[in-house]
Amino acid sequence: MPLIHECVLTTLSPEGRPHIAPLGLIEEGDFWIAAPFRPSKTLFNLEHSAKLTASFTDDARIFASLVAGGHGFPLTDIEGWPAPRLSCALAHAELEIARVEEDEVRPRFFCRVTHVESHRPFLGMNRARAAVLEAAILTTRLDRLSREKIDSEIAYLKIAIDKTAGEAEREAWDMLMEKIAARRGAA
Repeated sequence: MPLIHECVLTTLSPEGRPHIAPLGLIEEGDFWIAAPFRPSKTLFNLEHSAKLTASFTDDARIFASLVAGGHGFPLTDIEGWPAPRLSCALAHAELEIARVEEDEVRPRFFCRVTHVESHRPFLGMNRARAAVLEAAILTTRLDRLSREKIDSEIAYLKIAIDKTAGEAEREAWDMLMEKIAARRGAA
């Protein structure tokens, strides 16, 4: 299995408006691959603009909020680059699409990393943050996975939340649990 960099991706609309979304970039050789599912605004934007930015953050609330339907995170312009980064990013990478492999479900945009810059220190791993990230990914797949699979994964991930979460991770976890409950209530 390849290495996947979980990040918040900034893509640009044809009019140049930034759009942010959580996405795992697949590292393969010299490329980082963006492979959003159809249909999505991220996919549409990648089809219309070859430059994008990956923002790396350790704030679990950002992933949870984006998955739960939040938006409006502050962005910072990057000198000489069209796609801004998250203002709170620990680091960002500027990416340019080199080629595309078409697919009916999930096209693959092979990107070259043109620049990486750090903004704040990374202070280490945290199991609760990883659990929130996994729960966020599960939340995006509620229509693809069985209820039993989701429930068993959530029960396991909650162990890390109970043992190692700070206030931010608990807030993020609660956002995701509310999203899952709301989705199930609507089904």
